This record gives sequence, C-alpha cells and structure tokens, in this order.
Amino acid sequence: MADFHSIVILTGAGVSAESGVATFRGPGGLWEGHRVEDVCTPQALARDAELVHRFYDERRAKLAQVEPNAAHLALARLEAQWPGELLLVTQNVDDLHERAGSQRLLHMHGELKSALCAACGVRERWDAPLPPESECPNCGTPALRPDIVFFGEMPYQMERIEAALAQADLFVSIGTSGAVYPAAGFVQTARHRGAATLELNLDPSEGSIWFEESRMGPAGTLVPEWVEEVLSQSTQSSPISR
Repeated sequence: MADFHSIVILTGAGVSAESGVATFRGPGGLWEGHRVEDVCTPQALARDAELVHRFYDERRAKLAQVEPNAAHLALARLEAQWPGELLLVTQNVDDLHERAGSQRLLHMHGELKSALCAACGVRERWDAPLPPESECPNCGTPALRPDIVFFGEMPYQMERIEAALAQADLFVSIGTSGAVYPAAGFVQTARHRGAATLELNLDPSEGSIWFEESRMGPAGTLVPEWVEEVLSQSTQSSPISR
C-alpha cells in the first residue's frame, strides 16, 4: 500500500456487530423485531410517536451492555498515531467509536445519545428515556425527538463529507452493506477524485465492484491488521508522499 496524506473512513453496522449491536436489517428485513417503516421514517413518527420513541429508548439503554471492540480501538489508535489528515464517518448511531477514543468523527445518521428539537433545531445530549412531547431545554417547545436521520431525511454534514472525499487520497469502507445512499456512493466519488479505495467487510458489499481492493473477514481482525500496516509504513516514509 502506498503512502497517503488524507484518509476518509466510512464505517457501518459490521463494525459494531462484533460488540453485540444489532445490525440494521436482521432476518426477514426486520430491525430488532420491527419493520424499518414503523420506526425509522418521518411518517412512522407522525403515526405512532410512542412506538418510535420507545424503540430508540430501548436501543439507547442497550448501549450500556456493549463495549468497543478491536476494530473501534484500532481506528482510535490510527487517529492518535497517524500524522496525516483523517476523517471517520460513521453510519452507526451508537457511541462505540467515541468510547474507543475517536475524536475526528462524524455521525452522518445521527446519534442515539442525542435529542433533536423539531421546533428550533437544537440538539441536546440525551442519556435518559425520551417520551413523546418532551420539552426542549432551549425553546421550551414539547417537540424533542430522537436525533436519528430517518429514511427520507438528509444525512448530516454532507458538505463536510464531500469536501473531505474531494481531498482524500485513500477511502476505506468498513462493515457496510453498500446499499444505503448517499453513503453507498462515497466510493465512486472518491475514485472520481483520484483516491485509492479499500473495502474491509465480512462479505462483499453491493458496491464491491467499485473498490480497487477488497479484504473479506471480521472487522475485529481486518481493521487492526490494516491499521498496523498503515502505521508501520508511516514510520518509514513521509505520509504526504504517494
């Protein structure tokens, strides 16, 4: 692998699955026993706010039962020790990257431990249950909802992500299905801009054809191996040459 100065990493459900976090779609297309259409759309929130809020309350509470795994820890180590530019973009709404130590991190699909006010748009750190019509600490309106990007809503900080992809000379996708856009299109954007592309996944994603290199296996094994490879090469030559 060549030397790089700017890396963008995308992580998906496969990174957290080894920690015991349920993947987005399980058997029968269900998400922890629910149809996605019943818990992850604006229409679902309008139709049955009690169900949607309870679903995310349960997922938030489950975070206390899981810990970062070797993949999370390896990515935090890369951030701490690698001298170049790095942006970690995650599709996951858990907090395992943060708990592993990652700081150059962007949650494009929102966070379980955050509440969004539908009235004023402010986001609040939230660890407790979030009943429907909870009052916003900022504006006082009873309009707090889970800070989750539902299907049909725009992912967060897309301009920042696109700018990072435009500057990157390496794009790495880890544990993603390659089925959910716009994240599934990041590899094509990166390649168009001239970046090298690498996929680390348990199985080939729907977008595997776009990657220059794909390595198949558990994230807890592949990611530490790749991080060790990058860091060992960075000690031998400048990260700004390629």
